[in-house]
Amino acid sequence: MKASAFVYPWDVNGDPEAPARTAALGVAQVTLAAAYHSTRALTPRHPRHRIVTAGHAAVLYPLDDGPAGRWAGRTLRPYPAGDWAPGDAYGEAAEALAQAGLEVHTWVVLAHNSRLGAGHPGTSVVNAYGDRYPWAPCIAQPATRAYLVDLAAEAAVRPGAHGTELESLGWYGLAHLHAHDKTGGVGLGDAGQYLMSLCFCPVCRDGYGGQGLDADELAFAVRAALEPLWQGAPDDGGWAGVEKLLGDRRAAATRAWRDETAGTLQEEAVAAVRAAAPDGFQVLLHADPVSYHCGANAGVEPARVLSVADGVVVPCTGGAGLLAPFAERGREGAVLAANLTVVSGMGGSPGTLAADAARARELGATELRLYHAGLASDGDLAAVRDALLTLR
Repeated sequence: MKASAFVYPWDVNGDPEAPARTAALGVAQVTLAAAYHSTRALTPRHPRHRIVTAGHAAVLYPLDDGPAGRWAGRTLRPYPAGDWAPGDAYGEAAEALAQAGLEVHTWVVLAHNSRLGAGHPGTSVVNAYGDRYPWAPCIAQPATRAYLVDLAAEAAVRPGAHGTELESLGWYGLAHLHAHDKTGGVGLGDAGQYLMSLCFCPVCRDGYGGQGLDADELAFAVRAALEPLWQGAPDDGGWAGVEKLLGDRRAAATRAWRDETAGTLQEEAVAAVRAAAPDGFQVLLHADPVSYHCGANAGVEPARVLSVADGVVVPCTGGAGLLAPFAERGREGAVLAANLTVVSGMGGSPGTLAADAARARELGATELRLYHAGLASDGDLAAVRDALLTLR
């Protein structure tokens, strides 16, 4: 199985040993961040630093913002990186990794951007209580969609890249790894997360109207449905739980609006990448086969997304069950990449990588993604090398 390791430019730049060390893992490919959200990252082997703090979502290459550039005169535009990824950080790292014999693919984070929400509050998802989620751009808004589609094309098709992986190309909701997060006091399952992720910005309110719902009545119904959960009632979870809390008709109408909004955005973004890319350029989406799920692995309808993209990257840490719907409803030749965390300190299990990969292959996986070569300890990387040797 072909394997690719995720890396950041700051894992490579300034560390002349990083490219060869990554290649020595036994991977054929790297998935290198070209546009990424804010983060605080460990760099356990870098000769110059141990912690990198990326202060905001940014592109990690020079922005095309000249007078005749893609972003000239536009209100919504990407933000350049700060000193954590100066200049063409992506390009520098990509060249070094390619010289080590690795095939480089871009890693592009899209609808996850707290800086955008802070600077342009009107772009954010608004819940039924009127609270904004600055980390979550509303993907129904025309200007936001245009921004995301153009960012996908620009960040994906970097010089020398053989393909791209598009992350968070869909709805982002309540769930978010926020600094000093204090949102876990009430246990919200799938149903509660969905209700708290429904957007009530003006565009979404109109969208619900197109599905035969009154937006004010829907917001009231959502708040009423959530009230037992705030009081400690169990969340039944799953789509049946949403239908129980909100009612079948309302639940179906909200999902129809959101599924179509996400599906058309995914189609537009993939088409834009293909138009900008050379022949043979691979386009994958980080995806969850449950279309109402939100987050970095965007909820998709498997058959629809696999009719557009070359494949998907599927979260498989803790179990590979999410692969099955893609394998059952996909097409021949589609890439189904099992994404496995190999950082033991982040809940990964590099020691069981060979067994986990074998199980993923049984469920339809054709490739592996290893998260994350730059964050892992030396011991974790040694376990990865051993596992990949057994899989050859």
